[in-house]
Amino acid sequence: MRNPHSNGNLPKLDDGRESNGYGDGVILGLDGGATSTVCVCVPFFPYGDRFPEPIPILGRAVAGCTNRNSVGETAAKDSLEQVISEALSQSGSDKSHVRGVCLGVSGVNHPSDQEMVESWIRDMFPSHVKVYVQNDAIVALASGTMGKLHGCVLIAGTGCIAYGFDEDGREARASGAGPILGDWGSGYGISAQALTAVIRAHDGRGPETMLTSTILKALGLSSPDELIGWTYADPSWARIAALVPQVVTCAEAGDEISDKILVDAADDLALSVKAVVQRLGLCGKDGTASFPVVMVGGVLNANMKWDIGKEVSKRINKHFPGAQTIIPKVEPAVGAALLAMNFLAVKNDVS
Repeated sequence: MRNPHSNGNLPKLDDGRESNGYGDGVILGLDGGATSTVCVCVPFFPYGDRFPEPIPILGRAVAGCTNRNSVGETAAKDSLEQVISEALSQSGSDKSHVRGVCLGVSGVNHPSDQEMVESWIRDMFPSHVKVYVQNDAIVALASGTMGKLHGCVLIAGTGCIAYGFDEDGREARASGAGPILGDWGSGYGISAQALTAVIRAHDGRGPETMLTSTILKALGLSSPDELIGWTYADPSWARIAALVPQVVTCAEAGDEISDKILVDAADDLALSVKAVVQRLGLCGKDGTASFPVVMVGGVLNANMKWDIGKEVSKRINKHFPGAQTIIPKVEPAVGAALLAMNFLAVKNDVS
């Protein structure tokens, strides 16, 4: 098969060397969040941490959720096979060209989870392909550190989690157990509290709030009573979390209930980072050491006037003046691919 980068215009590293492009095979990086799964196919670069900018994307595909805790094993496997096949097809390559696969997926919280998903992927590829399965927070961290596992990542999208590594490879996490177990800084958590505020205002247990008219209009409903049927008809996390922009709009317009929901969410997200940083000692003995905090997810990067990401950053820097908040230049799926290349290099798997 023709090398897509063999036209004499290979991407160059910063020291002027030409990259190998597709001739040394490809890497698949996957990011499986609570809502969807993204797979990218990139050329394999056997230079450790030396990658061209921008990273060439040979193929990119999106499929459904691959978290078996959310959608079940059959649906998760089907989405995984679909997204991998589509990304490879776009790149003009096949499974024999793949050197390694790294999947970051929500719901991988125990070695048994990891082993199960690894077995799914191994069954899809020839035996020479190296397979790495991580929690989706780890590949999100790698997207901000170009494949290095050091520092802390905070994800706040449909769900939320803080995860970190110190220089010795010790790791720690906070939150990420789902909304039932207290992830109130997540998109689901914010929206669920907003829906609760509407119901409480309607039945007299809580104060009136602008959320009532705003959410009902967004959903095409005429009464808060209809919210009950709407919510339980499909209580999926992503469907509920999609109401975050309405909460932010109300807070920007001066609604006190909405503002408190967002303030509490920012406090909770910053607290998750604080817990990870302190457990790993990333801030050093005097609390001022420098370390990266990678910020990922629609809740943190919504670009609205009431900026949740900025508020979280302020709280983090108040506790840890050496913290350097980073908005990644590449998406988490690319971070997964970079992580796979670094794993291959560290473990001397490069032939």
